[in-house]
Amino acid sequence: MSAAGSTLGRMGTAVSADGTRIAYQTFGSGQPVVILGGAFSTASDGAAIAEALAALGLRGVTVDRRARGGSGDTAPYAPEREVEDVAAVVDAVGGRAALLGHSSGAVLALLAASRGASVSHLFLSEPPLGFEKSHVPTDLPETLQRLLDEGRPEEVVTIFQRQAVGLPDAMIEQIRESPMFPHLVGLAQSVVYDATLTRACDSPDERMLGLSVPTAVLCGAETFPFLEVSSRALAEAMPAAELVVVPESRGHRPDPAATARVVAERLGGV
Repeated sequence: MSAAGSTLGRMGTAVSADGTRIAYQTFGSGQPVVILGGAFSTASDGAAIAEALAALGLRGVTVDRRARGGSGDTAPYAPEREVEDVAAVVDAVGGRAALLGHSSGAVLALLAASRGASVSHLFLSEPPLGFEKSHVPTDLPETLQRLLDEGRPEEVVTIFQRQAVGLPDAMIEQIRESPMFPHLVGLAQSVVYDATLTRACDSPDERMLGLSVPTAVLCGAETFPFLEVSSRALAEAMPAAELVVVPESRGHRPDPAATARVVAERLGGV
């Protein structure tokens, strides 16, 4: 997600079905839009989008997915646990909400809606779905968890960046030497969960593709080629979906103002 906004939202906590506490923040008032970030993101990374939504008369809700930021974690992990997390947050902010997910957060939003979360609209930004043509090793979650269990979280970060995201080695080394790297290392367990979630949903099932919920699949004008392919494939496979190209979003980073405008137009806010 984009960099954090300049103001703090109102903090809240939802309790998931397995007892895990999920932290969230709300910005503005009106119809809630729950923002689900991708790998290495926390609630603060969605604040700029939440503020942009608030400026358009909506209520942006940023979430620390489990094992991130202010949220807890309960073993064992399964994608269904994150579905329950989303449902708990939706219930806490009014019982029904739109979901705006980016990257693996888009995969989670799609899964949650298909498994019964009370969702009015779906906004899926550059979901990494392979449709049986994924470049990601199928044993990546197990590899990452083993490294984490061995006390090697730095390798979890770099291997995920290389094998799941597809970053070149030079960029990975730049990130490793940057001030942000310790923050990424602190999110290593959540990266295992991202890899598990995206593997489980790599080829969306009939419940996911057959949703009647109005859906917009968002794709930036300049992003990783496999994400453009994935976004177009998902929009074509879902009868209720439309593909929305967002020229302002580049480099797999959603532009806050442009993304909020797409959401508000479809929710009747603009």
